[in-house]
Amino acid sequence: MAVTRNKVIISCALTGSIHTPTMSDALPVTPDEIVEQGVGAAEAGAAILHLHARDPRTGQPTPDPAVFMQFLPRLKQSTDAVLNITTGGSLNMTVQERLAAPLLAKPEMCSLNMGSMNFGIYPLADRYKDWKHDWEEPYLRSTDDFIFRNTFRDIAYILEHLGEGCGTRFEFECYDVGHLYNLAHFLDRGLVKAPLFIQTIFGILGGIGAEERNLAFMRETADRLFGKDYQWSVLAAGRHQIPFTTMAAVMGGNVRVGLEDSLYLAKGRLARNSAEQVAKIRRILEELSLEVATPAEARAMLDLKGADQVAF
Repeated sequence: MAVTRNKVIISCALTGSIHTPTMSDALPVTPDEIVEQGVGAAEAGAAILHLHARDPRTGQPTPDPAVFMQFLPRLKQSTDAVLNITTGGSLNMTVQERLAAPLLAKPEMCSLNMGSMNFGIYPLADRYKDWKHDWEEPYLRSTDDFIFRNTFRDIAYILEHLGEGCGTRFEFECYDVGHLYNLAHFLDRGLVKAPLFIQTIFGILGGIGAEERNLAFMRETADRLFGKDYQWSVLAAGRHQIPFTTMAAVMGGNVRVGLEDSLYLAKGRLARNSAEQVAKIRRILEELSLEVATPAEARAMLDLKGADQVAF
């Protein structure tokens, strides 16, 4: 397994679409909260901020570009971090809805899921009895009969309209081994170009499990398929977040933390914000004598177009 010793890019996913407001008061919902936590995460060492939007009144995930535009310009003005907008959105959003904000914003980077999959977050519903909002419990429970759609045609559409059309590069989210092969397929077709930024994801029900051998196998598979033409990053759900990102860094990878992926800072202790998780993984990296990449260094490593080329 090839191990390169670049500086480590820390990505931070601030809110996502998995966790609901009942689960933690720290989960950012309003544009003000997203800006506050984004600035804090960037100051703690995150070079990339991964962004979803939520209805400010209910906390429900939304694709509304108007909501995104309430925090994107402010984050750009307040930080130098790379702003990475989701194209995964949330349950039951169409591809066109998921692309509405990115096509308007033309960001440096967007996430792109590399395959359709079962995406089961329904077990979370059994942990709570009193809900802040009526939508939360049915939203979670419905995922026992939900397929997160990302067909080859969907992916090609996003690559064409957002990648070629807007100069946006991608965080390719791979939830299982087959997703790496899907990415290789698009590389063979010439629809994506190196350097690739590959985010391998562990511990989501419906994707590859959070086991150490799977971490190594995903890295080995990516090495076979992409050689040295990619940057590898790792995120893991829930309690696996810090152990898996630490192992990935030791293996030469980059890392992602944030309240989208885990609400906790340590066993039994909810994080007060995403910045606490960024500070924790940064401290671990530096104790391992690994250097953390600045936003400018992350842009160079990932060949991004620059913050001056976005539309917000």
